[in-house]
Amino acid sequence: MSSYAHPEALVTTDWLAGHLNDSDIRIVESNEDVLLYSTGHIPGAVHIDWRSDLQDQTVRDYISPAAFAELAAKNGIGRDTTVVFYGDKSNWWACYALWAFRLFGHPNVKILDGGRDKWIAEGRPTTREVPGPAPAEYPVPPKRYDDEIRAFFDDALAQSRGRKPLIDVRSPGEFVGDVTHMPEYPQEGVLRGGHVPGAKSVPWKRAVKDDATFKSADDLRAIYEGEAGLKPGDDVIAYCRIGERSSHTWFVLTYLLGYEKVRNYDGSWTEWGNKVLAPIAKGA
Repeated sequence: MSSYAHPEALVTTDWLAGHLNDSDIRIVESNEDVLLYSTGHIPGAVHIDWRSDLQDQTVRDYISPAAFAELAAKNGIGRDTTVVFYGDKSNWWACYALWAFRLFGHPNVKILDGGRDKWIAEGRPTTREVPGPAPAEYPVPPKRYDDEIRAFFDDALAQSRGRKPLIDVRSPGEFVGDVTHMPEYPQEGVLRGGHVPGAKSVPWKRAVKDDATFKSADDLRAIYEGEAGLKPGDDVIAYCRIGERSSHTWFVLTYLLGYEKVRNYDGSWTEWGNKVLAPIAKGA
């Protein structure tokens, strides 16, 4: 891991197995399948649901700073707690939860390399016991850091018009606008297929190996710099369909390759594909 820009942002399964009982660490599981946690999880891990816990239930937005402080406190997370995230689908949703924690400025965040898949494949212990951590004190963050790591429609539009880097992390079929083979696509409520004009197609899962661990820094640079043409000083916006897969790419570019200005457009294609007058490109 030493070749990564921020190797401290990843931990191995061996490392976590030796730190399960550390008082200054809280393990958080976050999955696409919200039922997985109850079938067995890493001992001591709490469950944070990306939809019901991190998103406002009446506004298409994230929870308020006060609600985040309450969520963290009830899960035994203080401002100085190191939070180790893991989950299914090669940590796709764990990276989304980590990105949301960074949105509120929580400083100490890490990903379990390989996530839930690797932990279970190695036969490591799991439990169905739900931990009851003592509530912590968490100060209400002064703000959400939307300007730093989050992009909105107008930002993505300006990026497109200015021919600045846009990374579309969806599948190739979604990118070209061929969604006939994707029955789940209409469930996202999108009326039109295609991609933001000027975006480069770099599917998120290219960043991980078959065992769900991240590829080497050299391999990642070959993908994002050699193929997609990114440069370390670039201002990059990544997007997908609802902002979760692109948070995985945000993590790769920010923590593993050291890019200093990467924003996640969480409105993504569900917003763009329905937006009146939004320009759409189709094809490769």
